[in-house]
Amino acid sequence: MNVRIILRRELASYFVTPIAYVVLVVFLFFMNLLGFWLGGLYEREQADLQPYFSFFPWLYCFLIPALSMRLWAEERRSGSIELLLTQPITLWQAVIGKFLAAWLFVGIALALTFPLWISVNYLGNPDNGVIVAAYLGSFFIAGGFLAVGTFTSSLTKNQLVAFLVAALICFVLLLAGYPVVTAWFETWAPQWLVDGVFGLSFLGHFENIVKGVLDVRDVLYFALVSLFFLLASTTVLESVKSR
Repeated sequence: MNVRIILRRELASYFVTPIAYVVLVVFLFFMNLLGFWLGGLYEREQADLQPYFSFFPWLYCFLIPALSMRLWAEERRSGSIELLLTQPITLWQAVIGKFLAAWLFVGIALALTFPLWISVNYLGNPDNGVIVAAYLGSFFIAGGFLAVGTFTSSLTKNQLVAFLVAALICFVLLLAGYPVVTAWFETWAPQWLVDGVFGLSFLGHFENIVKGVLDVRDVLYFALVSLFFLLASTTVLESVKSR
């Protein structure tokens, strides 16, 4: 119940300010621009959305930190965190509620791309199972990035610092599975280390799901990463609370 109250309050706060509308417009504009211009969605003459989804992680790398930077940094800057923590809720419930609200907002942004899915079905005969998996993968990787952003936002009162640090961590987590990085490790590192680096990559797990392979290991990876950063956020906020 407490988590639901926090979720509703936070989700409503997005639409009180222009932040929600700016993020939605920017997200939809750039996703369509990248998908059609760089991805050549129509020029490929294939009934799928693979070029469209391939750009999601890179756009998330900047938009998600912009969305999450205010989650706790603003609470700490304004001092409202003390008021929040005097309420009959636990810190963990507050962290989860804020996180789920931001994640649900990203889900709304994803849902607004449905006209493209309808268009692809009108123009061809796509594998809708793969498209559904790709949407789920996009939602999962957004949750992982949001957990990272929640953590960095809990570390500082400065939203810009929270944004930059979150963007850097997300960027590193993406590059960990990039062929250039793994190829460099292969030149000197043992195979178990190469596999370990690739295993930490958001991109590798995301690409597996986008291909339509909904492996429980990939889902579990995003769940564990999100849980790790949310627990780290709670630990940081507990130390702030005890000061």
